[in-house]
Amino acid sequence: MKHNILFTCAGRRNYLINYFKKELNGDGLVIATDNQLNAPALIDADVAFTVPDIYDDNYIPRLKEIINEFNVCLVISLNDLELPILSKYKHQLESKKTKVLISDETVISIGFDKWKTYQFLKKIGLNTPKTFISIDEAIKCLENGSLKFPLVIKPRWGSGSIGVEFPESIEELRLAYNLQKIKLKRTILNTASKEDIENSIIIQEKLDGKEFGLDIVNNFKGDYFGTFAREKISMRSGETDKAQSIVLDIFDKVGKEIGSSLKHIGIMDVDVFLVKKQLYVLELNPRFGGGYPFSHEAGANIAAVYIGWLKRQSNIDILKHINYQEHITFSKCDRLLKVSN
Repeated sequence: MKHNILFTCAGRRNYLINYFKKELNGDGLVIATDNQLNAPALIDADVAFTVPDIYDDNYIPRLKEIINEFNVCLVISLNDLELPILSKYKHQLESKKTKVLISDETVISIGFDKWKTYQFLKKIGLNTPKTFISIDEAIKCLENGSLKFPLVIKPRWGSGSIGVEFPESIEELRLAYNLQKIKLKRTILNTASKEDIENSIIIQEKLDGKEFGLDIVNNFKGDYFGTFAREKISMRSGETDKAQSIVLDIFDKVGKEIGSSLKHIGIMDVDVFLVKKQLYVLELNPRFGGGYPFSHEAGANIAAVYIGWLKRQSNIDILKHINYQEHITFSKCDRLLKVSN
């Protein structure tokens, strides 16, 4: 049996396409879809398709056709905005031979909605920045001294660095808040924010510390598997550009608490800050993130782990794919690809 794997909203994630192709080693196809014909990841896939926009009524039926035509055994989404959609229609896409690697709607909602993220982290007792959904409440806390500038303003249902501002006065806060509500309607986040457009912006304290990314991995049943941390040396367009692998117990402890409590499926990209020896958790992204290749190159081969789970390999064989080394530093760089017109 061939283990054909489908990546949806593949975008620029060429490294993932190639990691999985290498680990399959001919024992299956890597298929990629995107709604843009010139998406770079389509070039490196064994088979590639352009598909309707994720909000189009024909999107899920088209994915179903591809899954059936190629006997896909694993579906992996690479886009935040698609996660709630795939989670909702997961039962339509799955079968005895097809696994849609996505968490249930409650888990996806906690990761996608930054207000619910804040509430979840507080509930399980982890440190997280003070967060407000009401600008009046935030201003009240600024005036009584329980909140201080600078702050962060960002979409409640956001992706990457879209719509992020850093006000440093109450006047700037009001202006930035109102401007973001206007601009939000003109971005790709508009559809996702319609759930509660009047409360679609969150206000958060800005932490001063070192920023880290965690890949928190659960197995296909939602059981905790491991945490792989990296220090973010530099960022580019909201994504990790340079990073160094880190091995510290504090990251493992927080990762296990999140993974065991949330019971997400597969990998989750998590943003954290280390402030005065205290770890603060910012965001939960239940998908492969832009920082994954740094974990992979440092010895956390989650592509091989996924394929091992698909093939029902033993835990001993699965763990052979993990040899995480600290102080391994990598940097991303651009390469040119000829794409379709």
